[in-house]
Amino acid sequence: MITVSGVSKRFGDRVAVDDVSFEAARGSITYLLGPNGAGKSTTMRVIAGLTKPDAGTVRINEQSLRGFTSTMREVRFNLDTFARNPKHTAGQHLTWQARLGGIPSSEVGQVLARVGLADAGTRLVGQFSLGMLGRLGIATALLGDPRTIVLDEPDNGLDVDGILWLRDLLTGLARQGRTLLIASHNLTEVDIIADRIVIMGRGRILSDASRDETVALGSGPRRLESAYLTVTRGSVEYGGDPSTPDEVR
Repeated sequence: MITVSGVSKRFGDRVAVDDVSFEAARGSITYLLGPNGAGKSTTMRVIAGLTKPDAGTVRINEQSLRGFTSTMREVRFNLDTFARNPKHTAGQHLTWQARLGGIPSSEVGQVLARVGLADAGTRLVGQFSLGMLGRLGIATALLGDPRTIVLDEPDNGLDVDGILWLRDLLTGLARQGRTLLIASHNLTEVDIIADRIVIMGRGRILSDASRDETVALGSGPRRLESAYLTVTRGSVEYGGDPSTPDEVR
């Protein structure tokens, strides 16, 4: 379980996160949605202990991160697909992660196999495709068999087979009683597997409801998309003019 309570963070004059509170429950998949600049990444970095909040608290499985004796068994993160040394092999990258967390190196091969990279363990990460990097990031989050998993756009770069594989993986983890918090822009997958949807905009929580309650806010054939646009209206920092003339499209 992840409990975020009253978290705020400023960077100079800019308010990145403003009094954010929500909960990701055990045994469920909670999605964190919002337009670019909504504060999702800052919120996830606060949860991971990478950014210190100006106010508020984060509790994971009813403790702070510093309260765990074996953090990697409790919670794991994948927040940056490209945070890898391109001169390391996939096996070396995960072995380094395992050593940092006191995890047996024997688990490295297990997670590589689990994400479909069993035959790529000796390949340099710098030679990986975007989809392979995505799978390696997911392997990093699975290392240590944690109870709580936090992922930032885990389907980035995955092909159709990869997305279907990831869907089965995530729903299977939830059935095992894991807590999953996922930031995403892929509303199709959110619609299929989300249990709860938290929508942010301009650093604030705009909506926090079950998947069914959120979808009920929308209309038409793509109800979640409609609901998302309704909730985030007025919170988009970067927009374009859809009436752009054909010659410059």
